[in-house]
Amino acid sequence: MTSYTLRVTCPTARGIVAATSAFLAEHGCNITDSAQFDDAETGRFFMRMSFTSETGVPLAELRKGFAPVAEKFGMEAEILDASRRKKVVIMVSRFGHCLNDLLYRWRIGALPVDIVAVISNHMDYQKVVVNHDIPFHCIKVTKENKPEAEAAQMRIVRETGAELIVLARYMQVLSDEMCREMSGRIINIHHSFLPSFKGANPYKQAYERGVKLIGATSHYVTADLDEGPIIEQDTTRVTHAQSPADYVALGRDVESMVLARAVHAHIHDRVFLNGDKTVVFPASPGGYASERMG
Repeated sequence: MTSYTLRVTCPTARGIVAATSAFLAEHGCNITDSAQFDDAETGRFFMRMSFTSETGVPLAELRKGFAPVAEKFGMEAEILDASRRKKVVIMVSRFGHCLNDLLYRWRIGALPVDIVAVISNHMDYQKVVVNHDIPFHCIKVTKENKPEAEAAQMRIVRETGAELIVLARYMQVLSDEMCREMSGRIINIHHSFLPSFKGANPYKQAYERGVKLIGATSHYVTADLDEGPIIEQDTTRVTHAQSPADYVALGRDVESMVLARAVHAHIHDRVFLNGDKTVVFPASPGGYASERMG
């Protein structure tokens, strides 16, 4: 049986779930997981359903058949093949913990994506990437060549058909043009529990403030630095006895975990933009399973 994912965003109204469920039942589909959220503040409704086609109805037929339902409720709706892997480009600078974590999860099937390229402004991780049979591109970035460097990066994105860019501690600020072109399709990891300690050296800022919790935030990238819609966050405890270097070391694990969770949510179509915020639904049963143990 083919598995599909239905994503719906629309104004709040009575009968949305009933109409959707009835349509799927009439077309020989069985709902295996469903999550919904009604935002009382904005009057917007969000829903994600996982379902299987027990009669082999093709995707194109489901999409065409659902169009009248979507029109009736003013839905932004899409039906997706749940088995289709998204194409991803990873960008990294000189901190490799997030890259290595993503590569490991990808290798065991815990992140079911096609990593079509890794782009870096340094050569540090060329061997690691090439050893995974993934194309590696080193594109140096300076103040003088930034437009040309970004143009080269975007050529790779377009030529590979990449649908998502993951900034795995890529330490360059992206231009407004690149952020607009890839809106909702660039995920960053910031080594701080936003909205606190934005910009450079957040661990140093946290140390100087004597915080007891440090964290990491994964968010969509926008033209406003560190202001994009937040997808995932987590923290770890620190004490007065720890140094800024300890903060960095302890933060690595949190950063890796938070970024992986955000990427997992995005590639499984669990994230919905809701203004400056996001709605992130839980994973479907079996959503965290990997193909191999290690």
